[in-house]
Amino acid sequence: MFTIPNLLTMARALGIPVFLYLVLVREEMGLAILTLVVAGATDYFDGKLARAWNQESRLGELMDPAVDRLYIISVLIAMFATQVVPLWVLALIAGRDILLGLLLIVMKSKAIPPFKVTYLGKAATFNLLYALPLLLLTDSTSGSISDAAYIFGWGFAGWGIGLYLLTGLSYARSGIKSLQRG
Repeated sequence: MFTIPNLLTMARALGIPVFLYLVLVREEMGLAILTLVVAGATDYFDGKLARAWNQESRLGELMDPAVDRLYIISVLIAMFATQVVPLWVLALIAGRDILLGLLLIVMKSKAIPPFKVTYLGKAATFNLLYALPLLLLTDSTSGSISDAAYIFGWGFAGWGIGLYLLTGLSYARSGIKSLQRG
């Protein structure tokens, strides 16, 4: 369904290779951060507009969190490659997404609907999507801006990682219960 909210989500997805190119090839952290800011804005507005204009769709419901996951994993891979975040951060977040992805495949094979995104899941994603540009800013600036970005970036990252793992456990529990009910 080609609605403006879904087109915003698709445009956000197209920003992933742009971001990776800017960080890994061009080493243009300022433009990479701008790409993340634009992605964050489109993530906010696609859902807001879909609800306001009564254009919520199954495609948007599936595509939005998938693009969020792709962004988070892609950004973390780039940030690990440039030594902005340690491997354990990438491993925890990617591991959670891989395990839930496998669970969703099993659920789909048994015609069980996927679990709904919760408010805490959205809060976890928000915290991570807010933390990542700040952590990039830490690496691309110096002085008090870098120090503030470091403090706030890791603050949001800590909350984001904690909520991300907590909601991952909640989603897994819900999915396993659905599978047991059959």
